[in-house]
Amino acid sequence: MAERRLSELCRVLADHGFAAQLDGEDRAVRAVNTLEDAAEGEITFLSNPKYAAAVAQTRASAILVKPGVDVPSRLSALRCADPYAAVAVAIVSIHGYRRHPQWGRSPGAGIHPSARIGARPNIAPGVTIAAEVVIGDNCTLYPGCYVADGAHLGHDCTLYPNVVVYDHCVLGNRVTIHAGSVVGEDGLGYAPLDGKWVKIPQVGRAVLGDDVEIGANCTIDRATLGRTEVGTGTKFGNVVVIGHGTKVGADCMFVGLVGVAGSVTVGRHVTLAGQVGVAGHLAIGDEVSVGAQSGISGDVPDHAKMFGSPAIDAGDAKRALLAMQRLPEWVRRVRELERQVEELREKLGVASG
Repeated sequence: MAERRLSELCRVLADHGFAAQLDGEDRAVRAVNTLEDAAEGEITFLSNPKYAAAVAQTRASAILVKPGVDVPSRLSALRCADPYAAVAVAIVSIHGYRRHPQWGRSPGAGIHPSARIGARPNIAPGVTIAAEVVIGDNCTLYPGCYVADGAHLGHDCTLYPNVVVYDHCVLGNRVTIHAGSVVGEDGLGYAPLDGKWVKIPQVGRAVLGDDVEIGANCTIDRATLGRTEVGTGTKFGNVVVIGHGTKVGADCMFVGLVGVAGSVTVGRHVTLAGQVGVAGHLAIGDEVSVGAQSGISGDVPDHAKMFGSPAIDAGDAKRALLAMQRLPEWVRRVRELERQVEELREKLGVASG
């Protein structure tokens, strides 16, 4: 970590396109931390007004915050329009990027003679690289990784422990895959025959674009024929499952426990929140946002905001949910009205229907 004065952080933020203004004492900070956990000598941030009350209790020495937001006078403030994005710059400036162990090309790795390894490799003991593999420059492979025959990794890729890349799959440049994830395993391809399931050979592959990041314990099926695709800049949380032949567009964000069945087409900049499930053979448009635990059972147009299971327009879903929450009250009111009607019938001598 590198200690930084707030005035220096202002200059760093400006270099990254953030116009930041220092409000208060030009203090030195040694770390970035959350509102709850920050201590003296650290800088925190506020981007969501939901947590504004925590600003009064934070023990930080400084805070990244939007202009016009009140903060206690004891806090120095770096004010900028987008504190959430700016804090990423502050983290790198103070903490730096994660530093990988340096193995070089370890003699403890099993590398087939036909594999082509780029410049400055960082390959750990216990890595296995099979025949005809191509690995670009500056790649880091942690222990337990297996790269199968004919797979291709671009430059500056990082594979954390026990990542598996199946045969003939392709990773672009600057791809990061976290521990335990698998790229290119067989999809769920079986044909029913006489009451049994006959396996359909999965002879396609999986292709990941540049700047993709895959969380831990994810699986991306290879296609039955052709290719499964994950577009440039897309990010997955942990335990995301992508079915065979699915094509995910650029700059998507899939949060943890998302499951997308086979042969789905997903547009660009689509956000699927936690535990969203998508049925097979559907099309999801560009700039779509789907709320947590939703189930997508039909095609979704561009720019839609969906929620529920089955998912519907998010506004309608919220109104329906509110109505559901009021159902017990309405049932009580209906029963009371029925009682009152029955009393009136008795008074009027009218028989019940």
